Amino acid sequence: MDRRFDSFVIFAEMRTGSNLLEATLAQVPGIACHGEIFNPDHLGGPAVAEVLGVTMADRIANPSVLLDRVRTAPGLNGFRFFFDHEPRVLDAILTDPRCAKIVLTRNPVDCYISLKIAYNTKRWRLTDVIDRIVWKPPFKPAEFEAFLAERQAFQVRLLNALQVSGQTAFYLDYEDSLRVDVVNGLLAHLGLDDRVEAISADLVRQNPEEMADKVRNFPEMEDALARIDWASLARTPNFEPRRAPGIPRAVAAKGAPLIYLPLPPFRDAHVRAWLAALGTGWLEEGFTQKTLRQWKRGATGHRSFTVLRHPLLRVHDAFAAVLMTEEHADLRRRLRAHYAVPIPADGGADGMTPAEWRAAFAAFLGFVKVNLAGQTGLRQEAIWGTQWSLVAGLAGFVAPDLLVREDRLAEDLGYLADTVGIAALPPPAAPADPAPVPLDAIHDRDLDALVRDIYRRDFLSFGFGAWKAPKRVRRPDSTAPR
Repeated sequence: MDRRFDSFVIFAEMRTGSNLLEATLAQVPGIACHGEIFNPDHLGGPAVAEVLGVTMADRIANPSVLLDRVRTAPGLNGFRFFFDHEPRVLDAILTDPRCAKIVLTRNPVDCYISLKIAYNTKRWRLTDVIDRIVWKPPFKPAEFEAFLAERQAFQVRLLNALQVSGQTAFYLDYEDSLRVDVVNGLLAHLGLDDRVEAISADLVRQNPEEMADKVRNFPEMEDALARIDWASLARTPNFEPRRAPGIPRAVAAKGAPLIYLPLPPFRDAHVRAWLAALGTGWLEEGFTQKTLRQWKRGATGHRSFTVLRHPLLRVHDAFAAVLMTEEHADLRRRLRAHYAVPIPADGGADGMTPAEWRAAFAAFLGFVKVNLAGQTGLRQEAIWGTQWSLVAGLAGFVAPDLLVREDRLAEDLGYLADTVGIAALPPPAAPADPAPVPLDAIHDRDLDALVRDIYRRDFLSFGFGAWKAPKRVRRPDSTAPR
């Protein structure tokens, strides 16, 4: 009968009971589990010189050779794989439908405490209780959270890879691996007819006490665990599409190793003028990925940057662009007809009063909120998308060396020029607000709250506070006493 699988992998972590599961499966004729053959330090054990004819040196040179040996060896061969094992073979394992996936997990607190005990007692496997060493570790909250984050990220990667490739894994917890009926269910999943009669007796559970008896500071541990957001309730949901790097928008100084990566909407003539003044007075634009790579090769020591703007100011510019440019005529019609945004007929924006402008802007913010949440049929335009998503898109090709803040443009650009050894003048003044009603004429706390609600990820990621209108230079009062 044709086998369902050519090989298997046990995705687990240290102290999840993977040794015991492997020993139990090894009782079945025809199964061979080779241990942690992709461990960065050894081939499944410090004393193992080779596995299936492959040495450690062979594996380091080309790990795919060992993976192929496992697939083609007689019987059903497998291995254990942890989050920090050989990354070069992980995608090949995950995308192979002929490799059975077994995901073994354990309560992360048990796992963490057991790991600390093992590190400090040097007892990784116990075959006789007489060899047991008792030691109580302290619980360290920050250390545990880092431990948890790495393993959760790996589990999410496994899950997403299986979802994308249309595969399913056999999931079991440490407690499940102690049940004969569950292990026999696993054997059925692997397509084998043999069954086990008992869990392997070769290993002894090392730390059977209650948790309160295993750690030095149990009350502190309870306190720390109560503060962990296990369900990720505090995460900021993201329903935006992945943004492209926007290479054609890139602008380089001709004659200077600096390149500017603009984020729409664009009110950045002063940044471009500053960049041009660094070199020959000209800018290089219209890049493709190929020509940008060529530029980077030729500009030794180059630096790249983008400019972050306050979300309220930026979305107000986007609103002005929607109302005042011909390319958004269709969007204006849809906003009026379907999203109750009180935008006047085309060409009427210049005559809007501050009260009318504010009402339309607030309604537009309501549309942006549902649009970025994926609740409209309209495209999520980059001009009102989060800066977080746009910067993430840039990083897909070229991560900016510096995220310049618009409210400290002169200082940040001066530092940037200094990194490439150029003495730069301060940038010219920013262009005037093109909107017929400036933001400071309608700004209030309600608008602040609306924008913070929409752009939580930007506020959290980039540290924005409440928007403050720029100080205006007061003209001398001719009637004032001198």
